[in-house]
Amino acid sequence: MSIDPKLRELNIDLPACPATLVKLSLMMADDNVCVADMATLIEGDMALSSAVVRTVNSALFGLLKRVETVHDGVRYLGMAQVASLTYEIGLRGAFPPSPLLQALWDRAGIRGMAMGRIARQMDVDPWLAHSVGLFAESGRAVLYAYDRAKYTHLSDTAPDEDALAAAEIEAFGVSHSALGGAMCQAWGLARDVADAVRARDSEPTGWKEERLVVRKLLTIGAAVDTLLLADERPANTAAFWEGMQPIAIDVGLHFEAFQLATQRVCDRLNMPG
Repeated sequence: MSIDPKLRELNIDLPACPATLVKLSLMMADDNVCVADMATLIEGDMALSSAVVRTVNSALFGLLKRVETVHDGVRYLGMAQVASLTYEIGLRGAFPPSPLLQALWDRAGIRGMAMGRIARQMDVDPWLAHSVGLFAESGRAVLYAYDRAKYTHLSDTAPDEDALAAAEIEAFGVSHSALGGAMCQAWGLARDVADAVRARDSEPTGWKEERLVVRKLLTIGAAVDTLLLADERPANTAAFWEGMQPIAIDVGLHFEAFQLATQRVCDRLNMPG
């Protein structure tokens, strides 16, 4: 099945990177950038400003004293995490709101947070992991925006992710993972992020050709999706981890540490409130 001509011209169907994100990317590439410069940029965007302060003051950080300024929020979170948060807000704002997309962005925020926290404990770049989690399903938003009725039907009727990917290729000539990878590339994210998003719907046996860091990101993402975000989570987690063990070891993750970190992070994010 050939790719739809309009989808082949990715610049037509992929939303442009919001201006604030473009400026932020340039700022992050500057070795001399400081917290004050980043705070000033974010303060010019009401959604980003409120998101930074709200995130720092959330229960997940457990601060004894509330942060009240963007400058303090940036200083506490660190530039990489603020950049990830900025991309999340920008990604949400790049598409018109709808119930399907709201559910998608909710999953993306949780997935990104979980992957970033696990990655940090496994000595994997947490910013890369957070970005992979955030953009993992972004291609679904592109297909939804392209043909809302058709994609809603595919999403509602596909029994699982494998069936959805096959239906996307049949209907549009491309999977949402391929489009998500293209969006990451178009928005200037790291190659490792784009490749991990692109390869997300392939089987672990197909990861062999990817770079090692990409395979680590895919492994972390697969565990988070299964234990935290799947509609039907495994009743027998021991069996799940038995299957994950050779995959984790193969990519160089210390299996016991990976299992413990993933379980702790997923359990905490599963807690009500």
